[in-house]
Amino acid sequence: MTLPESHELTTADGRLLRYCLYGPVDGTPAIFHSGSPSCRWKRPDLIATMERSKLRLLVYDRPGYGGSSRQPGRTVADAASDVRELADAYGWERFGIFGGSGGGPHALACAALLGDRVTRCAVLSGIKPRDGVSEESVVRSRIAENTAHVMAAVDAGGPEMVGQAGPPAKDDPDAMARLRATFVESHDGWADDTLAFGRPWGFDVRTIGVPVGVWRGTNDTAVPGAEPEWLLANIPGAAGHVYDGGHLPGQDVYGEIYDWLSSSQLTATRG
Repeated sequence: MTLPESHELTTADGRLLRYCLYGPVDGTPAIFHSGSPSCRWKRPDLIATMERSKLRLLVYDRPGYGGSSRQPGRTVADAASDVRELADAYGWERFGIFGGSGGGPHALACAALLGDRVTRCAVLSGIKPRDGVSEESVVRSRIAENTAHVMAAVDAGGPEMVGQAGPPAKDDPDAMARLRATFVESHDGWADDTLAFGRPWGFDVRTIGVPVGVWRGTNDTAVPGAEPEWLLANIPGAAGHVYDGGHLPGQDVYGEIYDWLSSSQLTATRG
């Protein structure tokens, strides 16, 4: 296998966080919050865009995902303290934040709670707060059904990304490692994300004072347009960006987001 190298950080409360670093070594710092579910190992097409960017991207497994210790009962706001420790480990005084889908709320938590250190916050296909908390047993049952669907398609010769074209994932050891880390080895991270979205997030998006960009697709069936519109209506000064496509955009959109983040960081660094 040729998966990117993993690194580890032990937090102040004794938990383990695992993460990978992407992009040029001398790139400007940014921390990436993956969707729900996802893991620190990214696909080659995503890595290629990161490597072409001007960012040094730290992509970590939230508690309960991949190799990161679970944090039962965590809130969305708890992500900010983990990000602070990760940034401190590299001496990053200021950095950009990017969150996709279920990573969006965690990125916004950092923008709200670490605002003096965040240059810009980009949210892709982001969600708004949920109404009410589901029972954990119900959440886990739903996750198990979704996992069974994904892995059955893979077993039948499907690609790594369900619904998209590509070679059989079962013939690619790296793809299978990413799938196992995301869907098979543990459902804790996915379940805890889902539960946290339905509880109070632990911060108010209306207090965010750093620049926020919200990207959404014209045909996103996973996150209805009303959700990013809610973010735009409630985050002061947030700028909307619309692209043609669904929940996951093409690499050109990721490149646009990385350019948006890096231009701000370069200005902040030089200033």
